[in-house]
Amino acid sequence: MQILIATGNKHKLSELSRLLPAAFSSGEKIEYLGLADFAITLPEETGSTFAENARLKAVHAAKQSGLPALSDDTGLLVDYLHGAPGVHTARYAGETCDAAANNQKLLRALEGVPFEKRTARFKTVACLAWPDGNMQLFEGICEGHIAENYHGTNGFGYDPIFVVDELGKCFAELTADEKNAVSHRGRAFGKVRTFLTTFHNLRLNIPKMV
Repeated sequence: MQILIATGNKHKLSELSRLLPAAFSSGEKIEYLGLADFAITLPEETGSTFAENARLKAVHAAKQSGLPALSDDTGLLVDYLHGAPGVHTARYAGETCDAAANNQKLLRALEGVPFEKRTARFKTVACLAWPDGNMQLFEGICEGHIAENYHGTNGFGYDPIFVVDELGKCFAELTADEKNAVSHRGRAFGKVRTFLTTFHNLRLNIPKMV
């Protein structure tokens, strides 16, 4: 059975491959493919919520590939900034920005703000969609704070400045397995993993759940 992971982000693809099951409970193996295996361009993320964007990408990829498709939208919500950058997390510093520019802009926006007021959370909404339009959503949240400086060298994106409350460390200070155990994406895709291994395979007629 093949499932398309609808992302062009190689870091995310690598991270997700560690979170998803290798087989269904029936023993049938699952092969995960990336967008590089298809001539598919994902639609622009025009949704106003993470769920809308995840659904938009997964449904499009499923219809274009003819395979079940899995996508997610993830964002950072900073309380002091009234929930920003939110759905614009990946493009916080502009459409052509990189992670360094995003981090620098966020640190500037919080300059002088004491640590106790730098509360934030990462939220992931994953969507598993089928070519016929059936889908299921899964959510994961990780509470934390925005650090005042960079810490660690692992991970990607905002990992060097997001402090995980329950560990007191930035994501970038954790190993991949440590991060997956507590992260928003790890929690959302842990639910995907449970969902996939609950059913014998995705050829079952699973009712639409949105």
